[in-house]
Amino acid sequence: MKATIILLAATTMLLACNRSRYLDLNTGSYVKMEKDKQTGLLVSVETHKPVYIYVDTKTHDTILGASGKVINGHVAKTDDGKYKYDGDDDFKVKDDDYKMKIDDEGFKEKNGDVKTKADDDERKVKDDDKKVKIEDGVKKVKKD
Repeated sequence: MKATIILLAATTMLLACNRSRYLDLNTGSYVKMEKDKQTGLLVSVETHKPVYIYVDTKTHDTILGASGKVINGHVAKTDDGKYKYDGDDDFKVKDDDYKMKIDDEGFKEKNGDVKTKADDDERKVKDDDKKVKIEDGVKKVKKD
C-alpha cells in the first residue's frame, strides 16, 4: 500500500514538474514558450508564434501574446466559448518589411517573402520556394 502511494505521489510530482507554466486560454492546454530572439516576446515552442491570450500561472497574469501586454481584467468570453481581449478587436503591427495581425479569425504574418496564417485548426506558411500546410496535425509540403 505504501509503495502504491509513493509511486502515485512521485508520478504526480513528475507530471507537475513537466507541465508548462503557461496556459493558452482558448485551448485550455498548457503551452511551452520560449523568448523570440527578434521580438523579445514569448512564443510557442511548437509554432514559434505568439499565443493569442495566455495565463502565466507563476505570476497569475493574463497576457496578450502578440504584444506581451498584461491584460488582467480585460478578457471577455465570446458566444462561441473563446476568449478575446476586450480592449481592442484586432491587434496589428506594421513595419517596413513586417506585418502582423491577430483578430477573431486567427493570426496573419508577413515577414519579408514569408507569409504565415494560423487559426485554431490550421497553419499555413508560404515563401518563394514552398507552401506548408498543417491541418489536424498532418503536414503537407508543396514545392513550386
